[in-house]
Amino acid sequence: MRTMLACTALVAALLLVLGGDTVGGEKKKEVTLKGMITCAKCDLGTESKCATVIVTKVDGKDTVYFLDAKSHGANHKEICSTGKPGSVVGTVSEKDGKKIVTAKKVTFE
Repeated sequence: MRTMLACTALVAALLLVLGGDTVGGEKKKEVTLKGMITCAKCDLGTESKCATVIVTKVDGKDTVYFLDAKSHGANHKEICSTGKPGSVVGTVSEKDGKKIVTAKKVTFE
């Protein structure tokens, strides 16, 4: 009985360690978003505070992805008053009804 309990605990620990990048059992997929990188407050007028976003077309509609806090801080100065075309590589999640991209790489054209 103790051996079975120990094996179960070991398997559970391995799943936690190896499955660290999973949400709901699915591995987060890295995506490349291309579009206009701009400020949600100053350019789009949709937020009360500055937020770095990339606006891209999905099924023919503009879709706004907010950059995570770290990427916002690193890239916002360049696009606050005027947006620039570019791309963002990262993983997408959703929080409070907003699409958030945890950026691995931000490139301006």
